[in-house]
Amino acid sequence: MKIHINQKSHELPDGASIKDAADQLHLTAPDQAVAATVNGELRDLTTILKEGDHLILLNFDDPQGQCVFWHTSAHVLAQAVLRIWPNAKPTIGPAIENGFYYDFANLTITDADFERIEQEIERIISENYKPHRIEFASKDEAKKAFQGNPYKMELIDSFEDMPISAYRQGEFTDLCRGPHLGSLNKIKAFKVLKNSGAYWRGDSKREMLTRIYGISFPDRKRLKDYLQMLEEAKKRDHKIVGPALDLFSFKEEGPGMPFFHPRGLIIWNKLVEFLRGILQDAGYVEIKTPIMLGKELWERSGHWFYYRDNMYVTQIEDREFAIKPMNCPGCMLYYRTHSHSYREFPMRIAEIGHVHRFEASGALNGLFRVRGFHQDDAHIFMLPHQIHSEILQILDQIEKIYSTFGLPYKLELSTRPEKSMGTDADWELSTSSLKSALDDRGHSYRINVGDGAFYGPKIDIHIRDTIGRFWQCGTVQLDMSLPEKFDLEYIDSDATRKRPIMLHRALLGSIERFFGILIEHFAGKFPLWISPYQIRILSVADRHNDYAHALAKRIRQAGFIVDVDDTNESVGKKVRTAQMLKTNYMFTVGDKEVENNTAALRTRDNVVHGEIDISEFLAKVVKERDGRALMSPYSVEERAQ
Repeated sequence: MKIHINQKSHELPDGASIKDAADQLHLTAPDQAVAATVNGELRDLTTILKEGDHLILLNFDDPQGQCVFWHTSAHVLAQAVLRIWPNAKPTIGPAIENGFYYDFANLTITDADFERIEQEIERIISENYKPHRIEFASKDEAKKAFQGNPYKMELIDSFEDMPISAYRQGEFTDLCRGPHLGSLNKIKAFKVLKNSGAYWRGDSKREMLTRIYGISFPDRKRLKDYLQMLEEAKKRDHKIVGPALDLFSFKEEGPGMPFFHPRGLIIWNKLVEFLRGILQDAGYVEIKTPIMLGKELWERSGHWFYYRDNMYVTQIEDREFAIKPMNCPGCMLYYRTHSHSYREFPMRIAEIGHVHRFEASGALNGLFRVRGFHQDDAHIFMLPHQIHSEILQILDQIEKIYSTFGLPYKLELSTRPEKSMGTDADWELSTSSLKSALDDRGHSYRINVGDGAFYGPKIDIHIRDTIGRFWQCGTVQLDMSLPEKFDLEYIDSDATRKRPIMLHRALLGSIERFFGILIEHFAGKFPLWISPYQIRILSVADRHNDYAHALAKRIRQAGFIVDVDDTNESVGKKVRTAQMLKTNYMFTVGDKEVENNTAALRTRDNVVHGEIDISEFLAKVVKERDGRALMSPYSVEERAQ
């Protein structure tokens, strides 16, 4: 029979499985063919193929492949825990962004138990079980298999789809939709990372469980590299670096709501100024909509039904209101303020809007996961033939922004989810338009099946920081649903009323989250143009203070942020203080510098450049700042080149 493997035609014998296809292509290494999709659906490698099937073999580097790899590993972790503590009650164990976890009831462990768990895991992997899928014909049959575990019983009762499935490896069986790895011997490296408490089903009124986090890989080098990355990440943790630099803080009075301090606001304002320059160059107008709007609006937009649990709701004068979790509906109301002609299109409307979403307290994570944040949204209203060029323009803006910060990125095209709004024809046009623009731009991308927004397909931007971590930031979403819901119209060239096509886009996504990413990407050592500590002048003795302040005034007039350390501390301690604040440039002024009207320069990389001419210095750093350079003209690396 003929099937299509990774978009190429291949002949396979009738009755061949996905594993047979992988073997024929010699994709047998631990990081190869860890999972597969058949006609867009994720499947086990034991799945039997049919004539004309479209098969995509996924390796470990594919997000879907990693998900299968790590979810299988979660089952291995649970099996090991039950071998050691047979009275523990397994509950759930999903794959997450980096690894997996498993929650247990009736279990208490400490870090000292990790090695014992890992040893048992090694034994299980060496036994090389081949996970076997089981399907139950009814809920009663499934309950019989998991009797004695009230958590599994509750899950089974909540399932709506049939059949209910489980996976067995050796003596261990667990509820699971799958798919799983074909065999456990693909797991070559495994590490238990930490444990914590977690409420059953995330409900603080329910039982507290023991959560165990782990990570696994198809080779030991990847594990070694990952653990080294974790150590480096600890040094860059924005929750530590940010407060140390006096950039932001969190207060008990506003959980999940960051307070930005004066130095942090310097970075914030530079980011917003940078964004607004890009908007102006591209012909955007900017609006500001109310932060709280009536329930009727959210019902009309669909958010009340699809997103209600994440919204903050209040009642005023017998009327329900919600604080906006998204900016989109407000922009729809703005569009309706005036009538519009096709001649106005494309109409590009931006809003840096403050939105609020309820996140469980256990999910909050510094600036990465907050309850109140700002989105650099824009909504573009256009004609069908303008879709392609508008998406290309946005992709150009994405390249400009992320390259400015030295952030490589990858793109994902996410398609229609199970629960969605709009017609099949709308989704087909939307998805094909996004795909066509991506193909024309020539940037590689992945297709993420079923992960689109409920109102349209989207392009997600995942940036890679300096230590190799990926972060989901910007997004581009085509939406023909909201214009329909809000009855938006324009007068076309034939004088008829038509519905505009609308494009959502956010370049940074959450500005708060991007702020945190920048802190960790640069380890607090910001490029000069965005740095909150650009230049610090250190006086050697009190008699040099007047010169230090006069020099600061001169540099400040050139538009730089300048501090003077005229305390009675030693020069060495002043230098250490400036270095702790990640100051880009440090000037020491003493008798010689006062006499020569110069300063002794030390850069952030702790290189002493000695006495320099101030005018020459300013000429260089003005160019560095205005060009948004990532590297200093005084850096060792640049000088070496």
